[in-house]
Amino acid sequence: MNEIYAKLTNCVRGVRKRTDFVPRVAIVLGSGLGDYANDIKVECEIDYQDIEGFPISTVPGHAGRFIFGYVDKVPVVCMKGRVHYYEGYPISDVVLPTRLMKMLGAEILFLTNASGGLNPTFGAGDFMLITDHISCFAPNPLIGPNIDGLGTRFPDMTHVYDKELQDIIREQAGANGITLKEGVYAQLTGPSFESPAEIRMLRTLGVDAVGMSTVVEAIAANHMGMKICGISCVCNLAAGMTENPLTHEEVQAAANEAAPKFKKLLTESVKRF
Repeated sequence: MNEIYAKLTNCVRGVRKRTDFVPRVAIVLGSGLGDYANDIKVECEIDYQDIEGFPISTVPGHAGRFIFGYVDKVPVVCMKGRVHYYEGYPISDVVLPTRLMKMLGAEILFLTNASGGLNPTFGAGDFMLITDHISCFAPNPLIGPNIDGLGTRFPDMTHVYDKELQDIIREQAGANGITLKEGVYAQLTGPSFESPAEIRMLRTLGVDAVGMSTVVEAIAANHMGMKICGISCVCNLAAGMTENPLTHEEVQAAANEAAPKFKKLLTESVKRF
């Protein structure tokens, strides 16, 4: 058996020893957004460290556990904290949680993150509906022998972010008075923030927001046939767009301030999925 697939199936067995809960929606909470898990009607919690072989997040603002429960009547699994490529994990480990949630039953993946804004019309605290993405320098998680049990060798990437899910999020943003920007998100490796020259490059490519996660997870989920949507919380303007230095603390503070509106938008959208 493929080593990556064997590790994945072992993690599935580890979860199933603790719960038989079958989620429909998988939610990944980005920096500063972990408190959303407090609004879930919890059926079971599993720490990542209690799953043999599961990668552990080392980043402040990323608690490490799965939350199984309900948003209204919708069964969900929520990642309270994700792992990143810059933490030193192989890319197969970075996307392992996404694949695991699909194998536990999730059909929809709702990705969130904290990002830097490149679009000059964006400000700190804005939400951006991810309509497409660009991956820069992060390795594609499908490199290597294809795992036929997960998906096809050459998956189409024309519509990674599901149009029907995007429409639901737009509708709920409007219904709840939440301003929702839209645009293209780019993932770079991190952990250093981007240089002003890199930001100019990304703006030339048509990028609206940039971060250190999400795209590789979307690629892995698309490979497995999940429906995907994503919201990026713009926590600062990217390097070179202001005179201020960038810090992780600034990102967390902006995400925390935006959290109440984020929770509302996430909940109302998931209820209608």
